Amino acid sequence: MSNRLAKETSPYLRQHAQNPVDWYPWGEEAFRRARDEDKPIHLSLGYAACHWCHVMAHESFENPEVARLMNERFINIKVDRQERPDLDDIYQKVVQMLGQGGGWPLTVFLTPQREPFFGGTYFPPQEGYGRPGFTQLLRGLSEAWQNNRAALRQNVEQFLQGYRVMETLMLEGETPPEQDQPAAAARLFAKNTDRVHGGLGKAPKFPNPACHDLVLRLYQRLHEPDLLRSLELTLDRMAAGGLYDHLGGGFARYCVDERWAVPHFEKMLYDNGQLVKLYADAYRATGKLAWRRVFEETIDYTLRDMTHPEGGFYASEDADSEGEEGKFYVWTPAQVEAVLGDADAALACRAYGVSATGNFEHGTTVLYRPTALDAAEEAQLAGLRDKLLAARAQRTRPGRDENILTSWNALMIQGLCAAYQATGTASHLDAARRAADFILERLSTPEGGLYRAWREGTAKVPGFLEDYAFLANALLDLYECGFDQRYLERATQLVELILEKFWDGGLYFTPSDGEPLVHRPRSPHDNAWPSGTSTSVFAFLRLFELTGRELYRERAEQVFAMYRAAAAQNPFGFAHLLAAQDFVQRGPIGIVIAGERSAASTLVASLQRRYLPARVLAFAEDVPIGMGRHTLAGQATAYVCRNRTCEAPVTSAVGLLERCLE
Repeated sequence: MSNRLAKETSPYLRQHAQNPVDWYPWGEEAFRRARDEDKPIHLSLGYAACHWCHVMAHESFENPEVARLMNERFINIKVDRQERPDLDDIYQKVVQMLGQGGGWPLTVFLTPQREPFFGGTYFPPQEGYGRPGFTQLLRGLSEAWQNNRAALRQNVEQFLQGYRVMETLMLEGETPPEQDQPAAAARLFAKNTDRVHGGLGKAPKFPNPACHDLVLRLYQRLHEPDLLRSLELTLDRMAAGGLYDHLGGGFARYCVDERWAVPHFEKMLYDNGQLVKLYADAYRATGKLAWRRVFEETIDYTLRDMTHPEGGFYASEDADSEGEEGKFYVWTPAQVEAVLGDADAALACRAYGVSATGNFEHGTTVLYRPTALDAAEEAQLAGLRDKLLAARAQRTRPGRDENILTSWNALMIQGLCAAYQATGTASHLDAARRAADFILERLSTPEGGLYRAWREGTAKVPGFLEDYAFLANALLDLYECGFDQRYLERATQLVELILEKFWDGGLYFTPSDGEPLVHRPRSPHDNAWPSGTSTSVFAFLRLFELTGRELYRERAEQVFAMYRAAAAQNPFGFAHLLAAQDFVQRGPIGIVIAGERSAASTLVASLQRRYLPARVLAFAEDVPIGMGRHTLAGQATAYVCRNRTCEAPVTSAVGLLERCLE
């Protein structure tokens, strides 16, 4: 027997469709029953690739006795946090206010009016891991609901007050003295980089692409060796470790250790999109060929394993297959020998660190690159890698979340655009266009807005700030790659909708016409991907440079002022906003090209191959700043503009780069 979740399009919700739990999706039907029966709501949030979500489902939600207790005493609601990041944001803050770190599965208990009174993350069925048992928790909260509701009401009031306090504190604080905040943050990240293994922090260790992007930007501006050293160490170690899939390409979500050795094997589109862009930008800045291999292999993975036949990108792949975490990815020497034979297996095992003892469970090895090979060995290894990849493809693959999410697709589109500009590889641009056209056709509302998610022909959930902001920037990148004016026009429309739907004395995460919730979040912090707030600021600034519309610049400056103190106190949480501040501090370069587009390819390519993080690029007839710009002697001609003033025209690629690098 299946429950209501069988009718949902979310892969995560469908994973729970056979539970004996009487699950509801988020919606009025569940709220009405909670009110009618005067029962509290048990809200469970997760996502399809979440390992501990699977564990809790198996231990508790598939257990008939636990399910009976849930059904008798609670109204149970399942939410896919990828479809509803607003709910995830609101109710994660409950766990944070309780002094916990947050995470998934997120377990929160609500009144029938959706007000929180208790929360946590994973709970084992019985007491353990330093946590109360889930059955114990259910009984205790149910009894409190029946017999001590005043205490729970007090919890509700404290949480509601806590929302207000958290946002007030974020806007308060001492404004830092006038200084180069982006440079100070980049130097801090470099100083705190693990000197042996790269990356920020200890185990578990995450890629943090927004922080490393800021370091790269500041290295390009300041040329300080420490910035480059920290970036090189991090990018090299991530690519050499188990975080990176050495056979199939692509990055896992994080590593459980500080050496990048053992990943949590799930692969997320948002990580891979950001890391393609980071490695492509770093390649443009340094010319380091090893980084080109990494981003191109990651693109190969995305196009091979994570792409809808019509061009959109899927959300994620699970860590587990056949009920075991990492089983799809790990190897033993015997398995390598069975594919390659003894002689070739010896080279492959040495290259990928495969040993009899292993570095993972049951004597298996997560592939990594412990030593450098000579050129002849690398050439031989490439063929062996293909054979191992083909053999691995015969294994049972991890589950794939085939939700197509607007914001995450936009991140991969930006990665593809950076890769195209770095290499000129036409297939990268083709893939970016197909994905963008998929989103524009299938996830646009009739009124011109955006939906959040699409699956199986159904678009659902009105878009959030990050959907509008990420897609606006992705479309601007696409315009700068191929100069298709429809992408520029749609990006401008999305920015206007950001101001209409999300601006009210600052930027909110949810639209003004969205579902009323117990709290309307702003969510300016970067998390695993940049915040919608900081990404909106980038879109404002880029369009201001192209259009001269003062409102865009004014709104960006207002956001900088709102979060200047918070960014100084917590640069890690505002790295992308500081990158936008760096864009402003440099005095952005606006480059306008006059002439036939086909005749300007040399000028355009010279700009695209160089890492110039504070430039915008357009053809004269497409943008207001291009008015009155003409060719010289019938040749394609570029105008370099700073602070609304354009320099003398230039027709050579060498001369153009010299102007941009002054």
